[in-house]
Amino acid sequence: MALDEVTITRAILAEQLRILMEHLELDVGVVGGGPSGLVCAALVAERGKSCALIEKKLSVGGGMWGGGMMFPRIVVQEEARRLLERFDISYTEQAGNYFVASSVEAVAKLTAAACDAGVEFMNLTTVEDVVIKESGRVSGLVINWTAVEMARLHVDPLTISCRFTVDATGHDACIASLVERKTGAIRVKGERSMWAERAESQVVHHTKEVYPGLIVTGMAANAVAGEHRMGPIFGGMLLSGEKAAQLILERI
Repeated sequence: MALDEVTITRAILAEQLRILMEHLELDVGVVGGGPSGLVCAALVAERGKSCALIEKKLSVGGGMWGGGMMFPRIVVQEEARRLLERFDISYTEQAGNYFVASSVEAVAKLTAAACDAGVEFMNLTTVEDVVIKESGRVSGLVINWTAVEMARLHVDPLTISCRFTVDATGHDACIASLVERKTGAIRVKGERSMWAERAESQVVHHTKEVYPGLIVTGMAANAVAGEHRMGPIFGGMLLSGEKAAQLILERI
């Protein structure tokens, strides 16, 4: 039997509103749908924790989609090859223990893994503030539609609570920057010039809790620490997302 337009609309609204109501209180809110955020969300949700991934753009994947200068290939070093295999991402081996994978396949497989694990995706959604109360801990995220931000409209937001927040927003370190402005308790130093070897070796080290309840991962971690950028090599991003998940799972 054919569905009429109102029935279709009602089905979408009913299901999405039900899902939103179920995700107003989270164990983990991951902000940013790049590779580190996707890995972190997938691994946390696999362990039965409630997790939503908030992405301001229409699609997830961050900078991984474009590979290097729109050539849809990424490089992953030996240390992270096990994560390519963990997420069933195919690759070819190059000289020097480096591996090349399809950027499109990588994003698709990481996204599918997060979906299978039970992560709820909130795309076209912007985090415009954080909730910090007497505990001195990030305990919630203030969200609005990306379109509201783009149009510079004065529309009041809504709020979700989360036990842990993960800043996976990349170069801008948006959540850490919010906490810096609102509390002055941390400093976002900003990323430095391209130096792939150093950036890759340090990004996991910089993945940490930088303020109570707030963990930085991926390029957000390097930006907070004042570390270098690395370009289209993504092993560090995958390993950083894994470490962020481990830090949360040890304490939740």
